[in-house]
Amino acid sequence: QVQLVESGGGLVQAGGSLRLACAVSGRTSANTVGWFRQAPGKEREWVAAMRRSGDRTFYSDSVKGRFSISRDNSKKTIYLQMNSLVPADTAVYFCAADRDPHGAYNVEGDYDYWGQGTQVTVSS
Repeated sequence: QVQLVESGGGLVQAGGSLRLACAVSGRTSANTVGWFRQAPGKEREWVAAMRRSGDRTFYSDSVKGRFSISRDNSKKTIYLQMNSLVPADTAVYFCAADRDPHGAYNVEGDYDYWGQGTQVTVSS
């Protein structure tokens, strides 16, 4: 089992930045971690992912160049640094973990564990 707890959401003006954190605990390895988001009335969409092996990172086109996923092994925490935020980034952001180190990092159904989500609101 893996437990995920997100934090760091809030209200920010367009052009601002936020850093989300996802605390990871449990006895199962989270070999792929990802961030997803769900805006009101829309389906959940993939944002970013990182492989445990090699620290490879991946980003959706909508956030590439603005968002950065990273981790601090000593704190067992995954981060999502979000810069140059725009109102379209408003959503509930979820952290997810997959036991499979080779799973489809951008497919919601491939992830085994999910956090409860944290709200990000970007005002214009």
